[in-house]
Order: sequence, then C-alpha cells, then structure tokens
Amino acid sequence: MTGDEYILSILKKYEVPRGPESAAEQAAGRIAPKIQRWAGDWLTALSYSGSYAKQTAVHGVTEVDLFIALKPEMPGALKKIYDELFTLATLHGWKPRRQDVSIGISINGLNLDLIPGRAQAGYENYHDLYWLKSDSSRQTNVHLHVDTVAKSHRLREIQAIKIWRHIHQLGWPSLYLELFVINALTGRSTDSLAHNILHALDAIGETLETTCIVDPANLDNVLSNDLTPEEKKTIAAQAKKTAAEQHWEDIIW
Repeated sequence: MTGDEYILSILKKYEVPRGPESAAEQAAGRIAPKIQRWAGDWLTALSYSGSYAKQTAVHGVTEVDLFIALKPEMPGALKKIYDELFTLATLHGWKPRRQDVSIGISINGLNLDLIPGRAQAGYENYHDLYWLKSDSSRQTNVHLHVDTVAKSHRLREIQAIKIWRHIHQLGWPSLYLELFVINALTGRSTDSLAHNILHALDAIGETLETTCIVDPANLDNVLSNDLTPEEKKTIAAQAKKTAAEQHWEDIIW
C-alpha cells in the first residue's frame, strides 16, 4: 500500500457522512426547533457552518456545526446570549461544553457545535461572536471562512492534520489550523497527498511558532495569537516528532 493509499483509508475511517439522511444532519434537525424557539423573532438563519460546511470535519471530534445568525437588534451583551444558549443546552440534556466561540453539545453520541453570532447592522454576512478565552467579542464572516477553505484544494491535507491533532489531543483552533495548512502548502502540487502532509508537518514543526495567521474576514483578528508561545511550542514539538517517524502507521492511524 502506498502512502497516499494508506492516508485515503484513514480519511475514510474518520469520514463524517453528509446529507439529509446522515446521522449528523438528523441530530441537527432534532435540535433545530428548540434553537428556533429560543431565538424567536431574533433569528435570521440557522445554517451549517464550520468544518462540516467546509468538508473538513473529522468523526469523533465535531460532526456538524450550526451557525445561529441573530438580528443586529437582538438585545443583551454577547456573553449573555452565549450564556442563555448554554443554559438552553443544559436544560435539554445536551451536555454542553464552553468552547472558543461555540458551545459543544452531544446528541446520541454525536458531537455538534452551536455558534451564536449577532449580525452587524448593514452587513448581512458579518457577525460579532463572543470569544470565551478573552471574554470579548470578535467581528468575522463565517461564510467567507467556509468559502476560503472549501476552495483551497487542500481539504484532504487539512483533514489529515486534524486527525493528527485529534490523536495527540492538541488544542489547536480549527480555523487557525486550516489557514496554516493552506498557507504552508501554497504553490505545491495536489498530486501527492503523502508528500504534502509531511511537508505540512515539517512546516508546523519549523514555523508554527513564528508564522502570523490572520482572519481573512478581519485583519485585526490575529488567529495565531489565540495560542500561547508554550502551546505553539508543544504542537511544534509533536509535529517534529511525528514527521521523523518512518512508517505511516505511526504518523496517523
């Protein structure tokens, strides 16, 4: 089995089935009415976003992301909205977890992320999200994120690095990871999946600590600042260790 063949088998193992009949969308459909009732007239849209929309989701991490788009006029601070959604999830027994800009929940063994965002007046696709780590808000455009990653032609490489992140339980925010991999593979052929993944691991090991990655929807949002120097050092060290392995079975599995 070639390196590419082995990697494709691992991607298949972690594949998140898609479509209306998939477990992920069925779970999302079951909770959607409860979110719609909670948001009421303040809701403008409830849509798939994040890794699921980008097609970089990994089974066992987050199967599907739901973006809850709220009207600009919705009252209350973003933290209050975030906390109310967390309370809703608790009351319904969804086992909520507070995360960067989302609330992670579990439905019948599936992991979903709920991302509430309040639209900016006059800008349909730009929303303010509550950022837990810094207890502040951030302006961004999740539709642009999806478009940027989905059209990068690096989906399989991104998924492989996400699987590697999952195996080693590394706390690397997904958008930051996705954009770093895209940046690291700029100009490289899409023909050799194995070579590209090794190149990405080498880049993580050698340049993660010094590479600046910014949000394409907001240049003031420096994603690479979301990890501390020590956190970056830990990820880089693991990448160097992994890249030095001689067999693909010891790189991702």
